[in-house]
Amino acid sequence: MTNKCQTSGCTKDATLQCPTCLKLGVPGSYFCSQPCFKSSWKDHKAIHALAEGILKPKLDDGSYNPWPQYRFTGELRPFPKTPKRFVPTSIEKPDYADHPDGRAASEEAMRGNTSIKVLNDDEIEAMRVAGRLARECLDEGAKAVDVGVTTDELDRLVHEAAIERDCYPSPLNYYNFPKSCCTSVNEVICHGIPDTRALKDGDICNIDVTVYHHGFHGDLNETFFVGNVSEKHKKLVKVTHESLSKAIELVRPGVKYREIGNVIQKHVTPHGFSVVRSYCGHGIHRLFHTAPNVPHYAKNSAVGVMKAGHCFTIEPMISEGAAKNEQWPDDWTAVTSDGLYSAQFEQTLLVTNNGCEILTRRRDKDGQPWFMDNM
Repeated sequence: MTNKCQTSGCTKDATLQCPTCLKLGVPGSYFCSQPCFKSSWKDHKAIHALAEGILKPKLDDGSYNPWPQYRFTGELRPFPKTPKRFVPTSIEKPDYADHPDGRAASEEAMRGNTSIKVLNDDEIEAMRVAGRLARECLDEGAKAVDVGVTTDELDRLVHEAAIERDCYPSPLNYYNFPKSCCTSVNEVICHGIPDTRALKDGDICNIDVTVYHHGFHGDLNETFFVGNVSEKHKKLVKVTHESLSKAIELVRPGVKYREIGNVIQKHVTPHGFSVVRSYCGHGIHRLFHTAPNVPHYAKNSAVGVMKAGHCFTIEPMISEGAAKNEQWPDDWTAVTSDGLYSAQFEQTLLVTNNGCEILTRRRDKDGQPWFMDNM
């Protein structure tokens, strides 16, 4: 059956659909062209208001479902979110912090440019400071991970730790991300938005922290056990950390960036796990994300050769099942397509003359991962 344009007086065949109606799950809403859509906007937007009134989340009975038409891949569900947190005007902010769309103009100006910046001595020292402060902020959040604690509470702790250290929490308003860190639970691969859901016994929870300090970003994340975690999920987390460690061992001048993915996939595949391909590591310094791109899967086409002074992240996302991902309608939360668990670890690295320096490493326990504390 051919759909007809819904603009009054137009009888043309139509294939374009209103994106807002698609998001709200409103059927139909076909138009033949952008001009027809724009001419109908004044009347058509009333449908959105009606749909939002019918489909709005219901909180009075204890349930919350902002996307009634969305098919979740796993058991995790979104919970209500608290308002965006305040950053004092005295703290230096990145260019996107106050932009209405959160656009990072400095990054956008470099898109398509594959040249990798070599940091000078002053920039390297600034990155060391940013990396250390990011680690301290993550550690503050990590202390609170436990059954019954909400991810919003973790976000509050990270946010306050950043402010205390004269840092801006880099994720806040980055392309309108609404919180100060990412918290990715169970089947969430990355970019989970902290909310009022309490962590449950058996969850795994990743906290991804980046801070902006005096013009430079430091970035890291770790995945934590919540209560009594199953052995298969403990294995997933540990193998993910091992894959990062093996990749870091490779880092030194002269190594091609594409080799990192070969090392990671070689380690995780024998365990039956898969490497997420949609997200990668990245260059970082004055820009939150820049060249080089650092894929974590084998036989990739990453551009570039490591040189002393390069600064970048490695952050493998390893899934228990399928490598494919989907995105929640919040436009951020990436989840596994099969609903199985995913884990991630990340460090910010500086290439040195003889190898690399882990700028975000733990300052105690000889830099060992947190799950080694009681082993």
